[in-house]
Amino acid sequence: MTPTLSPSWPGHRAVARMPGSLPEGGMVPMTPIYAFDSPPAALRLRQQPALQPRCHAVALGGLAAFWIDSVVTAGEADAVVEATERFGYRAEAPGISTPPGMRMNKSVHWLADDELTGPMFQRIGHLLPASLDGRPLYSRFSQRLNMYRYDANDVFIRHTDGNWPGFSLSEDRLAMREWAPGLRSGLTMLLYLNGPADGVQGGSTRLFRRDGSWVDVAPVKGSALFFRHGFGLDSVVHEGCRVSGSVSKYVARINVMFGTD
Repeated sequence: MTPTLSPSWPGHRAVARMPGSLPEGGMVPMTPIYAFDSPPAALRLRQQPALQPRCHAVALGGLAAFWIDSVVTAGEADAVVEATERFGYRAEAPGISTPPGMRMNKSVHWLADDELTGPMFQRIGHLLPASLDGRPLYSRFSQRLNMYRYDANDVFIRHTDGNWPGFSLSEDRLAMREWAPGLRSGLTMLLYLNGPADGVQGGSTRLFRRDGSWVDVAPVKGSALFFRHGFGLDSVVHEGCRVSGSVSKYVARINVMFGTD
């Protein structure tokens, strides 16, 4: 079940194209990455004094994981969902390579504007690690957002997330721009855009400890889960658990950047 779209949005276009991997294997050439023609009014985050984000540790036996509540309002979460449904979800994921049967969901990638990601960082930046492996926290999130929609029976089986460079939209809004090489992501931020209170059945994120035991984090609309990523020994193996029922789960993967200021 997808939301009804309102007409008051700017147009959008593909600003980059990359090979996209399919859930059951194979690649689709020229899979689009989107951006809006102008910053949408619905995605211009404002000050929200009622939001008081708090950080909560996840006990993973020494692995880095935590979640922050009240990152965005319910209305802001709904606006991100509507934005991505305007682009349209696809089976293939651009620039992502996963083995057949691992990523069994739908995806769309897009370049968000500072008006969305900037205020989000301002709300929670003080709750994030000041450094990672000696690299300082960068003062912006990467603006390339990897969106996932989990329909009934969709799942993303256990895996680790790769680390990425940062990306943003070019000044003329026609192309995707990669940031300086010294900046790399170190944490995955999973921003939950709906959850059980909205009718989602299942869909927890399962985080694995080194001994094979795990912790399940249920999606809560407006909250975000953070964990270490990359391909080192400290990276957190995790799984997007199966969704059932008629309400799709929506989540945004946002990369937290570290490097030189």
